[in-house]
Amino acid sequence: MSIGREEEVEIHNPPRFMPGERVCATRHIKNDGTYPGKEIGERLVRKGDAGFVRDVGTFLQQFYIYAVEWIDRGIVVGMRTRELRSLGGTSTPKTTECARGVNEGKAR
Repeated sequence: MSIGREEEVEIHNPPRFMPGERVCATRHIKNDGTYPGKEIGERLVRKGDAGFVRDVGTFLQQFYIYAVEWIDRGIVVGMRTRELRSLGGTSTPKTTECARGVNEGKAR
């Protein structure tokens, strides 16, 4: 019986983003209690922020989690594929470049 929350198993395919790749956040990301030193609900990343993928891991043997370094904020946050968009290249990030073409999404 399906409960409607099932998602594709991402790890059956290669990761969409690779270490060193420049990415942009497509959603606001708040601390869900797993980020140390920040209050629960505190915004960690804003939609449109630019960063670089530092590492790729997995979660629940189903999803890729990308450790993204947000240069302007000085933090590294684990992000899901749907929360990122590739900017290509490895040059210095500029937030204004990210804002173009970012889809509206629900804040977490």
